[in-house]
Amino acid sequence: MDEKKPVKAEVKPGKHEAPIVNGVMKPNLSNLIKEVAQQIASKPPSFRERPTWHWAVIAGAVILFWVIHVHRMHAKSAHAKSGPAVPVGATVARQGDIPVYLDGLGSVIAYYTVTVHSRVDGQLMSVNFKEGQLVHTGDVLMQIDPRPYQAQLDQAQGQLAKDQALLADAKLDLQRYRDLIAQNAIPKQQFDTQVATVAQDEGAVKTDQAAVEAAQLQLTYSRITSPINGRVGLRLVDPGNIVHAADTNGMLVITQLQPIAVVFTLPEDSLPQVMPKMRSGEKLQAMAYNRDKSQLLATGTLLTVDNQIDPQTGTSKLKAVFDNNENTLFPNQFVNIRLLLDTLHNQVIVPAAAIQTGSRGTFVYVIKPDGTVEDRPVKIGVAEAGNASIATGLSVGESVVIDGAENIQPGSKVSVDTPVGAVPDGKGQTSKPEK
Repeated sequence: MDEKKPVKAEVKPGKHEAPIVNGVMKPNLSNLIKEVAQQIASKPPSFRERPTWHWAVIAGAVILFWVIHVHRMHAKSAHAKSGPAVPVGATVARQGDIPVYLDGLGSVIAYYTVTVHSRVDGQLMSVNFKEGQLVHTGDVLMQIDPRPYQAQLDQAQGQLAKDQALLADAKLDLQRYRDLIAQNAIPKQQFDTQVATVAQDEGAVKTDQAAVEAAQLQLTYSRITSPINGRVGLRLVDPGNIVHAADTNGMLVITQLQPIAVVFTLPEDSLPQVMPKMRSGEKLQAMAYNRDKSQLLATGTLLTVDNQIDPQTGTSKLKAVFDNNENTLFPNQFVNIRLLLDTLHNQVIVPAAAIQTGSRGTFVYVIKPDGTVEDRPVKIGVAEAGNASIATGLSVGESVVIDGAENIQPGSKVSVDTPVGAVPDGKGQTSKPEK
């Protein structure tokens, strides 16, 4: 006779876990027994032909297991409510203003960049600046040998003096001829010739005056001056070299640093938020931070938006201007730009640490008057500087858990360690809420 092996009922995990309603276990024993019966009915007839006491043992084991499971869940729930309070950090939801920023990556560019060239040929006699020096418009930077141009000026001035003397003499003769022609003492042709001579001498004088001005201009060009206010770069030509107006390379580069500009990019989806404010003439504040956003370098305003979107990156270029009085920005420096788009007023604000994420979405643990907590679904508005605005789900004055949320569950009794009303300021510190 074959030895009969004991039968084990198969129960699929997860289907018969008791639901929790308001922290109380609701057993579902009928569903469990029904499924065990269905599993037995699906077995072969040889399996079902067992003594009655076998089925009684199986049913008793199932019921005993379920009772123990429910008891443990009840005990756990009761312990959460009647056990010692869990220490947590908490704060009070406050009402306040929260800024809305758009973040972009940018590069600093000089407001003006000038490559200085010589406009005349000659030997470079002197350099009157130090590399890296701040210069102003009109400062003499270099001196080219002025002697050839001084000689040209003297020559032009001499020719002008000569022609002016001839013109004066021609005018005197013209006056004499005018008196004689009135007396019919000279032919009319002689008088007309003298009129033409005076006009010719006047033309020569004007030509000489232009030559003098050109020579003076050439002499002025021998003194190279700064066209803008800015910082001088490295010297590109040393004294003693012969420079030409046709040289490809410049003699030095000057960059204007005050003011200075930053070109940065924003996603194309952000432009509909920026363009209406630009069209209305509103000056949007732009803040430049260092590479890791740990230091504010300068504050300026948005100047303009580029007229096209880069199809490869889906971004558009924007340009902001900074006074840069402290010289904290330097050309080609990498910066993070924060563009202040708007400020939302009278918002419900809590620390970002209070926001929890679960299968139902975002929620916060709200401390009820009886010292227990409930998980409250909320809709997040704007998160900034360690704080978040709550669009829906929370009211001003309600206490929320900001530390120790991993040790509690809905219905847990808690004790507050952090003084209620202390709101983190986003820098790891706590401060009292605004009155």
